[in-house]
Amino acid sequence: MVPRKDWCDPSISNDRKTVPTQPIRERLRGIHAATVTPLTAAFAVDEAALADHVAPLARTPGIRGLLVNGHAGENFTLPRGEKAKALGIVRETVPADCLIVAGVNAESSLDAADQARDAEAMGADAILVFPPNSWALTQDPDVILAHHRIVETATGLPILLYQAPVGAGRMAYAKGVIEALIASPRVVGVKEGSWEIATYEENARLIRARRPDIAVLGSGDEHLLTSYLIGTDGSQVSLAAVVPEQIVALFAAAEAQDWARARAVHEALYPLAAAVYRRAPTGRATARLKTCLKLLGRLASDRVCPPMVSPSPAEIAELEAALAVARAA
Repeated sequence: MVPRKDWCDPSISNDRKTVPTQPIRERLRGIHAATVTPLTAAFAVDEAALADHVAPLARTPGIRGLLVNGHAGENFTLPRGEKAKALGIVRETVPADCLIVAGVNAESSLDAADQARDAEAMGADAILVFPPNSWALTQDPDVILAHHRIVETATGLPILLYQAPVGAGRMAYAKGVIEALIASPRVVGVKEGSWEIATYEENARLIRARRPDIAVLGSGDEHLLTSYLIGTDGSQVSLAAVVPEQIVALFAAAEAQDWARARAVHEALYPLAAAVYRRAPTGRATARLKTCLKLLGRLASDRVCPPMVSPSPAEIAELEAALAVARAA
């Protein structure tokens, strides 16, 4: 196990608020939609379009909450002020009992701490701390723990960890790092996005053995069925922002152990999951999600922040066909 080293920064006070885990863990159960961020021609948050995007999602039966400013929300390109604006709009739009988790993603720990403060000020219920993208190249356990410690001391909100896909290089935490991170009583959940089912199971077993009070959210959109078979408390997924009823139906079938129904829903969803996340080039998932919403008439513009590019005509045709299959589930 990686030594905690008091989160590696002795200059930061230990007087932090401890948030009870059980109530928030129960609120994390079920399906939470990872929202997109509609943009104006100036690449600012389109406030009206964002409100129109999240309002029906929050009213969808079975959607327990929203992840705002996640990867689908372009948290790696939007400026801090726009991310805060997006959170404020969502909080004002959805009911008070709709759980809002705010993504915190920054290369600098100080910037991440500022985003955490913004999230609390804008009414988020919890934050999800993403590993900086530069960690795909290099990082070490002390750096990881210091980053999370700095973010933790910036806010009193409960914290979720993000376990990156195994294909994301060193952004995916080793087991010893996970153990050290979940030693903090402020950690209430893990968005488990390993995107590889053996690793998902290994990490889920580790977390439950060390902290059974932590919510483990199986959040690999392409293999939700298999993670539900292994066991999960719920999911934070962007497909739930596009076909929320179908993702809710999959989770409900799994909870009822109606595996025939779950398999049928999975079969209907798989072409869409593959078209969004697996089709090369794989870095266009957010753009494809926005295009799906435009095809469904729920988003007027599928504009994305540069340097992300929009889907090709062939991709759009594939998405349209896959949406028809998914919605028939």
